[in-house]
Amino acid sequence: MKVVLLAGGLGTRISEETDIKPKPMIEIGGKPILWHIMKLYSHYGFNDFIILLGYKGYLIKEYFANYFLHQSDVTIDLENNSIETHISKAEPWKITLIDTGLNTMTGGRIKRVQKYLNNETFMLTYGDGVSNINIPELINFHKKTGKFVTLTAIMPMGKFGALNIDNNNNILSFHEKPKGDGAWINGGFFVLEPDIFNYIKDDNTVWEKDSMENLAKNNQLAAFKHHDFWKPMDTLRDKIELEKLWNSNNAPWKIWQ
Repeated sequence: MKVVLLAGGLGTRISEETDIKPKPMIEIGGKPILWHIMKLYSHYGFNDFIILLGYKGYLIKEYFANYFLHQSDVTIDLENNSIETHISKAEPWKITLIDTGLNTMTGGRIKRVQKYLNNETFMLTYGDGVSNINIPELINFHKKTGKFVTLTAIMPMGKFGALNIDNNNNILSFHEKPKGDGAWINGGFFVLEPDIFNYIKDDNTVWEKDSMENLAKNNQLAAFKHHDFWKPMDTLRDKIELEKLWNSNNAPWKIWQ
C-alpha cells in the first residue's frame, strides 16, 4: 500500500524556519520531521512513498537524491573523480516526488497523483505531525468500516493549566494542560479508497473542507480514535518541545529500532 505525504504548504506559522526550507524539512534531532514520519510507516513495512511537493520542493528532492551519500562513510578521490563507499545506512524506501504546484490546495495536490496510485487503497498524512499510531490497526479498522475514508481522530491537550473555581473564588483543583474541550480533531493518518477522487474537483479543492465535508454528508467518513501520542509541528514552540523529547531519549513516536 502506498503512502502519500502532503509536503507542499507554506508553513507560515513557523516562518522562523520556513523562510529557508519547506516545513517538512525542519529538523528534529538532526533529521527532517518528514523522515520521522516515514520511519513510522517503514517500521510497519510500508516503504513506497509519494511526496506531494510545492513550496521549496526542490530541497526535498535534493535531500533524497543525496540521501545515500549523506548516510554513508566515503572516501572522495578528487584527482580520479571517484567516490568509495565504506559504511552505508540507506532505508528500503521507494520515493516518488511530485511537484503539485505552489498554490494548489490540499485536495488538488492529492488529485494530481491519482495516476500513480493504480486505483488502489492508499494512505495519506501531513508532512508535519508525528505519532505512535499503530498503522496495521488503523488499516484493519478501515477495512471493517467499508467507508471511503478513515481518518485518525485525536483529542489534543489543552495549551494552559485548567482551574476549577468555586463561588468563593477558591481553587478546588488544578490540572496542568488537561485534554482540550472534549472535541475530537482531524489528526491526519488517513486510509483512503480511490473513490475519494470523485470528491475532488480541481486544484482549488480543499481536502479538509470541500472533500471531507461532502464525504461526511454521504456517510463515507470514519474515525479511528487514537488515545496516545500525537503532535503537530505548527509553531516554533512545538518544534522545541519535539526536540526536547528526542534529545531526552523519550520520543514516543520513535517506535523503530
